[in-house]
Amino acid sequence: MKVWVDADACPAVIKEILFKAANRVRVQLTLVANHFMRIPASPQIDFLLVAAGCDVADNEIIARLSRGDLVITSDIPLAAEVIEKGGIALSPRGELYSPDDIRSILIMRDFMDNLRGSGIDTGGPPPLNKSDRQDFANQLDRILTRYT
Repeated sequence: MKVWVDADACPAVIKEILFKAANRVRVQLTLVANHFMRIPASPQIDFLLVAAGCDVADNEIIARLSRGDLVITSDIPLAAEVIEKGGIALSPRGELYSPDDIRSILIMRDFMDNLRGSGIDTGGPPPLNKSDRQDFANQLDRILTRYT
């Protein structure tokens, strides 16, 4: 199993949890982004810089993804592609996307996107809180324990 991170929008606190976990269980972690970011010096952690542009990082993750790999993303369309390809998708809030619910989540995301496109203010997600960080860390531990 490898862990891929859609790193452009991943909160720093979640990246720190991932860095610690990658070193602890010795799983390969790759952050994919279209701008440079610092990563700890570790044989377990890589950084892949991709060109700027819509979905470039997402497409690179999908191209490199193997069945059973874990992808950390808040991007619902990317999560759907990951699941379709046999991967595991986890949001930075600790939500594990499944084949059973990803389509309904994608439909709701598209619906909300259409509302925003028509000028309706739907608000955004609340800031990441301590409970979200704990949910993420717990779910990550469960996945890494099961698959490594």
